[in-house]
Amino acid sequence: MKQLHSGKREERTGSFCHQEVVCRHHPAHAFQFVVEKRGGPQRVDGLTFYLTATSKPFIMEYMQAPATSSQGNILCCTCGIPIPPNPANMCVSCLRTTVDISEGIPKQVNLHFCKQCERYLQPPASWVQCALESRELLALCLKKLKGNMTKVRLIDAGFLWTEPHSKRIKLKVTIQKEVMNGAILQQVFVVEFVIQGQMCDDCHRVEAKDFWNSVVQVRQKTSHKKTFYYLEQLILKHKLHQNALNIKEIHDGIDFYYATKQHAQKMVDFLQCTVPCRSKTSQRLISHDIHSNTFNYKSTYSIEIVPVCKDNVVCLSPRLAQSLGNMGQVCVCARVTSTIHLIDPNTLQIAEVDGGTYWRNPFSSLVSPRQLEEFIVMDTEVIRNQKLGAGAGIRSNKHTLAEVWVQKTSEMDTAQQYHCRTHLGHLLNIGDMVQGFDFANSNVNDEFLNKMNPSHIPDVVLIKKSYNRSKRVKRRNWKLKEMDKDREGMAPEDERQYQDFLEDLEEDEALRKNVNIFRDASKIPVESDTDDEGAPRISLMEMLEDLSLTDATGGEGADMLTE
Repeated sequence: MKQLHSGKREERTGSFCHQEVVCRHHPAHAFQFVVEKRGGPQRVDGLTFYLTATSKPFIMEYMQAPATSSQGNILCCTCGIPIPPNPANMCVSCLRTTVDISEGIPKQVNLHFCKQCERYLQPPASWVQCALESRELLALCLKKLKGNMTKVRLIDAGFLWTEPHSKRIKLKVTIQKEVMNGAILQQVFVVEFVIQGQMCDDCHRVEAKDFWNSVVQVRQKTSHKKTFYYLEQLILKHKLHQNALNIKEIHDGIDFYYATKQHAQKMVDFLQCTVPCRSKTSQRLISHDIHSNTFNYKSTYSIEIVPVCKDNVVCLSPRLAQSLGNMGQVCVCARVTSTIHLIDPNTLQIAEVDGGTYWRNPFSSLVSPRQLEEFIVMDTEVIRNQKLGAGAGIRSNKHTLAEVWVQKTSEMDTAQQYHCRTHLGHLLNIGDMVQGFDFANSNVNDEFLNKMNPSHIPDVVLIKKSYNRSKRVKRRNWKLKEMDKDREGMAPEDERQYQDFLEDLEEDEALRKNVNIFRDASKIPVESDTDDEGAPRISLMEMLEDLSLTDATGGEGADMLTE
């Protein structure tokens, strides 16, 4: 704090004190202020004074007052209105009418679009997929103008709303340029992009019916398509169907057509890691250029999936059964993933057979789903503390071994009953309905089964508990997605097989871990007192919300940009 030595003149008027202080640092100016009460700080013209009882002013803070500009205006050389001075000596209106910095930039540009694959042409020859009003589409539009904007600077660009079906895309562009003696002019204008239809080369080949370069033929020699339905969901989850030019479904498999050999090889590698299978490759020469020594081949990949599905009864060879932990030869296929999961209904032993092991020791299904019969449980008894022999494998902890007495629903008027062991002891109660295969009254032609001791062949093998299908369909509030494929020679029982696959997803938690299940908002589940108690269901936590994009017209929106 510094005392200010200055002269002062004081006048008193009532309770106010008028003082005139001449500061030593600013002797040319006198500061007049009114002090209402002595002893308080006062700020006048950027100086803060503190008056004591002796009326001696002190400086507390010094703030430099902003300098006022004394610059005058000039007259515009064109219209004569007063304006601040600028290098061009012209107002903004006259400068814009005199100079057009957007000259040479086209206001209407053509944008080529393929209707079949919904992609835009990016010169010179590449096609990209862009959503409406996306960053990718904005970059594509600006590249069309890049050659004409070398002399200006781009400041901003954005889309203006247009009708989705007008085939017009409007872009609002802001640019700057230096004109007339260093003056910088900014201008905003609209560029209209007209969408014109043009078929890309890939779609040309599709229409010419000679479009594919490689094909992956997936086959499985079974009467049921549970494995194909499961494989379809895996392909959808990993989005491997997007590179396929066409997907054709036939009676015993699916064909995937690709434009490049790399995409086909990627699908083959995925199938070999997903399901137990084996593959073969062949090539066919299409053309040969002797001058450049180039060859054009069409490649075919043949994938054969093991002919075993979920809930099939199989008979293993003695050598394979011994290598799997001395399990019984008659087993039930619990599920088919990357391996075949088997369970012995007599001992609860489980084993996994991969593709390589299966093709070295092949076995086939003994019964088709059509041959399964319906039984009613008459009595059941759980088997506890069963001892297995030496070298036994792993036992299942999710199943319960039980002895069951069952009777066919078609033989209810007789006293004929069957006794068997089953792995479904944790599900079956007296009076429940169960599906199984009757070995006692059937003629099965199998190499390994015919060589078995008849005393080791069970009378009945129970497969799965039976529920009321119509009630399960009504209360099912979820759905699965399907691939877009051409169908040829489809059997009328495909709907029944698809319902069997949906029921398998509800009953097997391990199977649906690899499947994307979506909540069906259009279907309200029906609940009633007559519903089956204990029927398996899929919880809401396991479902995904289906995303549907809609545009301004309420229709389906454009696809998002995909890799």
